[in-house]
Amino acid sequence: MAKVVCIVNQKGGVGKTTTSVNLSAALANLGRRVLIVDLDPQGNASSGLGLKRHEYQDANVYHLLIGEVEITKTIYSTSFENLHIIPANADLVGAEIELVNEHEREYRLKKAFAEISAEYDYIFIDCPPSLGLLTLNALTSADSFLVPLQCEYYALEGLSQLLNTAGLVKKSLNPNLRIEGILLTMFDSRNNLSHQVVGEIRSHFSDKVFNSIIPRNVRLSEAPSHGLPIFEYDQKSVGSRKYMELAKEIEDRNAVATQSLIQEEVQDAHY
Repeated sequence: MAKVVCIVNQKGGVGKTTTSVNLSAALANLGRRVLIVDLDPQGNASSGLGLKRHEYQDANVYHLLIGEVEITKTIYSTSFENLHIIPANADLVGAEIELVNEHEREYRLKKAFAEISAEYDYIFIDCPPSLGLLTLNALTSADSFLVPLQCEYYALEGLSQLLNTAGLVKKSLNPNLRIEGILLTMFDSRNNLSHQVVGEIRSHFSDKVFNSIIPRNVRLSEAPSHGLPIFEYDQKSVGSRKYMELAKEIEDRNAVATQSLIQEEVQDAHY
């Protein structure tokens, strides 16, 4: 069964799509079967993986959410082995309006994933920069959420609102939802403020913060314009190394969590 992780922050420009694309590609590079769901009407994850809009205009995440097509019809291959994507385009803007009066509208993605979960190890959802119905669908369908947080002065602004929203979703719609971690992005080692922000966030959230930190990197910024993940655009870049470190850290964390769960089940069986 796939682990579903939504990559979310209502602030724009914090590295959500960069993380969705490159973390997914890193895990695919490690042999994991990965699906990205582009849930942002801007469709940047789709174009960042080389898809052309005309290729998926009749079958994408919009058509999936409004119930026009089955999920299998919306999944597309990428140039990366083991990595697939459900793309998005501007049509997705209308989905929130069209779904507003629909029954169980928050569960559209969750129900769709049930059909293909066995085919993947990870499903990553690239959320839009808002906390509307699209993001609500993502949080309701997810096992966990990952928060990219830029190493800048206003880094913590809005984070409490996001965590509050996640708490409400956990309470009313998805009791199994948990935080996967906070990922520090756009780190500039030459900037004292970046170091201060890292220290402050680590002091507030301790083990919820990933050890891996994503730096500002020109090659990371250039890769989407070529429709490539960083591993295909420049495998030797610092951005490539850091996303591979993050992928391995997530794998290690999940292995520990799985082992703990097994031990708990064994202990329960003895009672």
